[in-house]
Amino acid sequence: MQPSRDISRLIEIMAALRDPQTGCPWDIEQDFASIAPYTIEESYEVADAIARGDLDDLRDELGDLLLQVVYHAQMAEEAQEFAFGDVVQAITEKMIRRHPHVFGDEEARNAGMAKGMWEKIKGQEKALKREARLARGLDPEDHGPGFLDGIPVALPALTRALKLQEKAARVGFDWASAGPILDKIEEEIGELREALSRGDAASTKDEFGDVLFALVNLGRHLKVDSEAALSGTNEKFRSRFHHVERSLNAAGRGLDASSLDEMEDLWQQAKGVERSG
Repeated sequence: MQPSRDISRLIEIMAALRDPQTGCPWDIEQDFASIAPYTIEESYEVADAIARGDLDDLRDELGDLLLQVVYHAQMAEEAQEFAFGDVVQAITEKMIRRHPHVFGDEEARNAGMAKGMWEKIKGQEKALKREARLARGLDPEDHGPGFLDGIPVALPALTRALKLQEKAARVGFDWASAGPILDKIEEEIGELREALSRGDAASTKDEFGDVLFALVNLGRHLKVDSEAALSGTNEKFRSRFHHVERSLNAAGRGLDASSLDEMEDLWQQAKGVERSG
């Protein structure tokens, strides 16, 4: 089998890998749940390539992500649920439906994207989805009956916290400004200190989560994306630590042979380099 630019070749490869008789033993034993973590990982690797500005790597990572879509579609086809073509049709229908100002009739195009139109269309889509689930004998609320239950559980925790808060804010369940949230953060830190003083591991975990949730809420009011802010801090930490490592190596020493005080001095040097830069 030869490689190709045609998507059908990738679908053929996936089908061959999943063939019960001649396929790859590892691929054959996988299911939706076991593959899902890889799908999430590949999405992050796409984002990483973008952040690094590496377009060659982005091409490869997009291919890996596309493979995940084909993988799930192949398993669904084996279960006689849907195929890759159905996935393509569903998303093309959705994009056309959600952009009447681009793909609609002359009246829709002239009206432009009216305020609230996007949410109205999404509401119509949810209603149709509920009807389809009822017709199949399933719970009409695929994520649960509550107002916030449509937020996917598999999202990164910081992102899910933000989306939960944003959705609750739509119905007025929100702080009026950032100031009271700072007070709430201090309150949560106090409760965390109490849990630590009691040596209560379960409460410590719970209170720590409350602090993080409140910090995400503060970021939302400050127009600061928590994921992006933490990503920046992660990179800053990596860069400073790398400075410590390089400096020690230049002196003929390694990390294991250095004291905390030595590493802290070099850490402060790294911060100074950042400020001067």
